[in-house]
Amino acid sequence: MGNAQEEDEVTLLERDMKEFWIQLKISHGTEQSNQTSALRDLYKETVEALSEKWSKKLKEEDLTKDKIREYKNEILQQSKYVAEKEEQLTEIKSKLNQEEEQQQNLTDIIQGLKEELRKKMEIKSSKNKAAKEKVEQVSKITTLFKEHLGLEMRRIHDEQLQFIFRHIDHKDPDKPYICTLHINEQGDYEVTSCTPPLDCIAELQLKLRETNNFSAFVANIRKAFTALSYKQSA
Repeated sequence: MGNAQEEDEVTLLERDMKEFWIQLKISHGTEQSNQTSALRDLYKETVEALSEKWSKKLKEEDLTKDKIREYKNEILQQSKYVAEKEEQLTEIKSKLNQEEEQQQNLTDIIQGLKEELRKKMEIKSSKNKAAKEKVEQVSKITTLFKEHLGLEMRRIHDEQLQFIFRHIDHKDPDKPYICTLHINEQGDYEVTSCTPPLDCIAELQLKLRETNNFSAFVANIRKAFTALSYKQSA
């Protein structure tokens, strides 16, 4: 009976050990299962967090890339604008240089024209002075001849001087013999008409220009008219 009791105790002990191990396995399995589930949930949360983080990061990178592209396009547009403005500025500078050169040329031309005009004015003034002196000389000589030889001088159109000689034709002392002359643009004496005509008038005019002796010219004209009068009376 003692052996039967010992076997029962051993059996109970074995059963209790089996139950313990079963409970331990169950407990360990449940804990491990819980840990696995917790790890799986943590992994899932981590993956979701990382996905969200990287998704956000990728979106930020996409936005950054878009910004960079916008900046690049803006810089490109600005570069084109600056290049166009530099080209326009170069054209404006070129035009300004051309205008300055043209202005300098015009200034030189105007200065040359002023100098030319000044010289012409000096020449004209000199000619006017010479012409005035000649007119005064003619006036004095005319007065002398009028008093002694019956010579009359008249100023007619176009600043011409007309000399009327009388007391040449002894048959008709009042018959007029007329010689008209003026001072041309070169400042020289020039006979414009002679009534009656004299064959020697060109020669007398040339001699007057060479000698500038107006008294001798008037005397020679009177002599020529007198000779012509005698010739026509013969």
